[in-house]
Amino acid sequence: MYVCGATVQGVPHIGHVRGALNYDVLRRWLVHSGLDVLLVRNVTDIDDKILAKAAGAGRPWWEWAATHERAFESAYETLGCLPPSIAPRATGHVTQMIELMQRLIDGGHAYAAGGDVYFSVKSFDGYGSLSGQKLDDVQQGETLAEGKRDARDFTLWKAAKPGEPSWPTPWGPGRPGWHLECSAMATSYLGAEFDIHGGGVDLVFPHHENERAQSNAAGDGFARFWLHNAWVTLSGEKMSKSLGNTVSIPAMLENYRAVELRAYLIQPHYRSTIEYSDGALAEAAQGFQRLEGFLRRVGTAAGEVHIGQVKPEFAAALDDDLATPQAFAVMHNTVREGNTALDSGDEKGALELAASVRAMTDVLGLDPLSAAWADSSAAETPARQALADLVAGLLEQRQKARAEKDFARADAARDSLANAGIAVEDTPNGPVWTLKDHN
Repeated sequence: MYVCGATVQGVPHIGHVRGALNYDVLRRWLVHSGLDVLLVRNVTDIDDKILAKAAGAGRPWWEWAATHERAFESAYETLGCLPPSIAPRATGHVTQMIELMQRLIDGGHAYAAGGDVYFSVKSFDGYGSLSGQKLDDVQQGETLAEGKRDARDFTLWKAAKPGEPSWPTPWGPGRPGWHLECSAMATSYLGAEFDIHGGGVDLVFPHHENERAQSNAAGDGFARFWLHNAWVTLSGEKMSKSLGNTVSIPAMLENYRAVELRAYLIQPHYRSTIEYSDGALAEAAQGFQRLEGFLRRVGTAAGEVHIGQVKPEFAAALDDDLATPQAFAVMHNTVREGNTALDSGDEKGALELAASVRAMTDVLGLDPLSAAWADSSAAETPARQALADLVAGLLEQRQKARAEKDFARADAARDSLANAGIAVEDTPNGPVWTLKDHN
């Protein structure tokens, strides 16, 4: 798998990391299914925006890029993404880019002009088929510079400009174009043809269209399957720094645990747009807490919960274009079955169902009992801490009333909790509370 990673121009927000999470789930499911997955997720560390923002901040471009690359890696790790097999940087693969350009020029698909190198769109039959466009309708958003033969031709290499970084090539010093970078890096690590190429839906054109064209024109089979995740939007618009409508990950983690934010971002189908709202995030967090609470309740009542087997319906959902909404539904249905079994005294049945729930959450990178989330699950967000304090107070009142044999007051405290959606179970170690499953 090759996944278009970050252009490290600034601090990541939840829109940036959604795609990485989607492809992390895909990777986990492929591995669970018995496949050995090699995942390449690139870093674009040289780009017009990086240069402009670094200059505006009065900082070296390489330092600006490295700083924000670390911020992205931290965000990926915080939200439970497995590390990629390799995370190549564009600036580390200029040699491979030069070789690819030479192949294209030799084949008549590219040409040099004034230190720039362009791909000739008309030279490649089938250009536009990935994005469903006709050649006559294509607009690259590039200018018709001197020496450029066709406005639709896209830039492979940009001639050096004063004050900008550059690398030597047979056609003069300069820096790489965005599209060229990914083709060179993907084939460097995955070979001339590989299985899956992923990225955001906004990359279909021109980025992925141009990647495919230049790679195929050079004789490489390139990607067999293309996957595109949808955006996270706010007020109907794609989250972007230019719109000023970003929601930063640190801000999210002030009120929600990282595992809850992960659940929120992976539950919708990867091709469905997520319209961000506080209410939707809170609902997703509560949904995860129901899964978590069930596993802990069974562990307290019936013993340690091991990882079992995923439900067949769960497997069928993920095999069907990674249908995570249906996969989550299977998990919650299993929780309801498990709670019913536990309530009826069937601890063995509840334990088996809990093992299945744990297996399914493990596939999604959400296992509440895993070492990865042990600290996260124990850590209380301000909202959950406030809830815990209120519940603890009511439970204390209930215990005191029971000790005084004032069962009416004890039942009233329990009813208050139940009406608030909180289930209380009396155990040998004291009362245990969980959020009820309202699905």
